[in-house]
Amino acid sequence: MTNTFDGTITRNFEQGSRREWLEANGLGGWASGTLSGAHTRRYHGLLVAATKPPVGRQVLLSKLAETLVAGDRRIELDANAYPGTVHPRGFEHLVEFALTPFPTFTYAAGGVRLRKTITAVHGENTTVVVYELLEADEEVELELRPLVAYRDYHALQHASDAIGFANASFRDGVFRARPYLGMPELVLSIPGARFAPRPDWYYRFEYALERERGLDALEDLFCHGVFHRPLRAGERL
Repeated sequence: MTNTFDGTITRNFEQGSRREWLEANGLGGWASGTLSGAHTRRYHGLLVAATKPPVGRQVLLSKLAETLVAGDRRIELDANAYPGTVHPRGFEHLVEFALTPFPTFTYAAGGVRLRKTITAVHGENTTVVVYELLEADEEVELELRPLVAYRDYHALQHASDAIGFANASFRDGVFRARPYLGMPELVLSIPGARFAPRPDWYYRFEYALERERGLDALEDLFCHGVFHRPLRAGERL
């Protein structure tokens, strides 16, 4: 079995989207996705929590949409499929993916090289993402947009005024939100980051494998705002 893929696979959207990774947390929850970064199943998510272990699975945090800002350049690392298009196209910067020991993505563009590693913490509904700036001629800024789903893992979310976007706070590098009453609180710890509130819906994410199954394949995701974190070469977040 191949555990490492180079640019011939990772830079091909179709090939990358057909290859999936999964990190289980031992409670019945997980983090999962594809090499391309685009979700293709309703079961993909950065934090799928087992709220009543091992059941009660909820897709809380769908993904973190990542952008590197280097001078006047914006390098978008995320990828999403929408009806008839793919945007952004971060997979074009993905030069390597390794599955061992944890899902690891290495991006390179314009003299900037970043490695991202994802793991699920055993026995907790917790996902850890490590960013390592391997190369850069100057300080860069990492922008993170958390896209939340907050729904049963068999369902899909659609934009609604019912979401409680005001039920969120950011203090000392820790963001807390409870988009819907009766649902678990989402906690994001991003040391050294600042947060810019920018509540908005992102519409019509298309999940290819759901469409192939003949099921509803479109989902809307909510974003509370943007995290900004400066990084220098050699630094880990």
